[in-house]
Amino acid sequence: MAKAEAAQATPKKATAKAAPAAAKAPATAGANAVDERGARRTLVGRVINDTANPGRAKKTVVVEVINRYRDPVYGKYVKQRNRFHAHDEDHTYKTRDMVEIRESRPLSATKRWEVIRLVDRPEEV
Repeated sequence: MAKAEAAQATPKKATAKAAPAAAKAPATAGANAVDERGARRTLVGRVINDTANPGRAKKTVVVEVINRYRDPVYGKYVKQRNRFHAHDEDHTYKTRDMVEIRESRPLSATKRWEVIRLVDRPEEV
């Protein structure tokens, strides 16, 4: 019973000081917009289909990302292949280019990635 009486006797502190601290936060949505969204995944993969072919979606490239992992049971290294549709605004990336892609907001029914930069371009044969 002593604990119950002591809990009733101690007054609770007011949290009025927390509100002004939240009001001081800047409301800019410019360069800090990426930081506010949190860390977005980035992957490196090879372009397997670009917009140069007739009948293909414009401003879209298909990037194939290959992940290698060790099988937990057999210990064998296994390749896992994922394909992502990525946004290419300027039509700068060609088939066989190694590019880096980053998550973005949904741009179409299947496109949720954007190409950030060119990692490697193979020699023309």
